[in-house]
Amino acid sequence: MPKPNKTPVLFTSLSPALLNLYDITNSVVVVIDVLRATSTIATALYNGAKEIIPVDSVNDCIRIGKQMGAITAGERDGKVAEGLQYGNSPFEYPESFIKGKTLVLTTTNGTKLLHMALANGANEIITGSFANLDAVADFLIKKNKSVLLACAAWKDRINIEDMLFAGAVIDKVKSHFSINCDSSKIAEGLYNEASPDLFEFMKTKQASHYQRLSSYGLEKDIKHCLTANTASVLPIYKEGKLIQG
Repeated sequence: MPKPNKTPVLFTSLSPALLNLYDITNSVVVVIDVLRATSTIATALYNGAKEIIPVDSVNDCIRIGKQMGAITAGERDGKVAEGLQYGNSPFEYPESFIKGKTLVLTTTNGTKLLHMALANGANEIITGSFANLDAVADFLIKKNKSVLLACAAWKDRINIEDMLFAGAVIDKVKSHFSINCDSSKIAEGLYNEASPDLFEFMKTKQASHYQRLSSYGLEKDIKHCLTANTASVLPIYKEGKLIQG
C-alpha cells in the first residue's frame, strides 16, 4: 500500500534579517515586495515583457543593461535610482512599452532579498504580490511542496504590506499545508483584520511605506499594488531571469 503524502509545511519570514533561520533548500521561496518590486514584476510580465533580470546593485543594473541593450530600471528609497532609465512603478510598464523587451531591475529590498535567497540555497523562487495573488496560491497548492513566504520588508524592518500579502496567501492555501509558525499566524490575523479595505487599513495605521510613498504623491501606486489579481501571471526565477511560469 502506498504511503500517504506528507503534508508540506509553510513558514513566513517577516524580514530578510530572519531568512537564515529557515532551511529553504527544498522549499518554494515566494519573494514578496508589494510596494513595489514584485507588483511591478508581475505587471511587466503580464504586459508582455520577455524577461526581467533582477540585480542587487545599481552598477550591475547599468552594466547588464548596456551589455544586453535592455531597459534599466529601479529605485533606492522609493525614488528612481541615479543612472537608471525608469523607476519601480507598475504604471511605467504598459504593454505598449514593455512587450517583447528585457527589463533589468534593482530595488531597495525585493531584488536584494531574491539574491539572498539564492545565496542561502534556494533552488525554486517565485515572486508574489496582490497583483498575482491567485496565481501564486494556485501554484503553491498544485506544487504540494514546502513553502517559505519571504517578506522583503524595508531595510530589514518588518512592514505591514508584505505581511498582509503573506496573510492573504495563507488564507487561501492553509488547508493544504501544515502551519506551525507564529509569523504566519500573525500575518493571517492582520490580513483578516485589514481585508475589507487594505488601502484604508494602511492609511489608518500610518504604515511606514504608505507614509514614504504618499509623501512622493504615489497614493495611486499604493492603491494599485493592494488590488488583487490585476496581473495574473506567475514570475519564476530561472537561470538569472524572471519569466512567466
